[in-house]
Amino acid sequence: MSNELNATVRNLSGSASVIDIHGDITAQAEESLMAAYSQASQGNTKTIILNFEGLDYMNSSGIGLLVTMLIRVQRQKQRLLAFGLSEHYQQIFELTRLNEAIAIFDNEAAAVTAVASPA
Repeated sequence: MSNELNATVRNLSGSASVIDIHGDITAQAEESLMAAYSQASQGNTKTIILNFEGLDYMNSSGIGLLVTMLIRVQRQKQRLLAFGLSEHYQQIFELTRLNEAIAIFDNEAAAVTAVASPA
């Protein structure tokens, strides 16, 4: 049973946006995830923060979507940060080395503080 992905965008400042993720990141999530990324990237957004607190499930296709998003972020000269990952998904990020490209924080406050500091 899958929970369809619901990704909502919050604009934090002129240069940072948060994508709140609720549900599953699987191949079926591509359209909503990429639409949220496009929305989050409007204007002069330099940093995209992924909020994984509402993540229910992510499979290898979901990891692939994050890699696709990461490539787009890098092409746009943006930064991708994340918070709210469960211990299980933190381990997966380490195994796939996504944690080397996406900075992972314990909570939103820590990620927002990192936005203010240079990369």
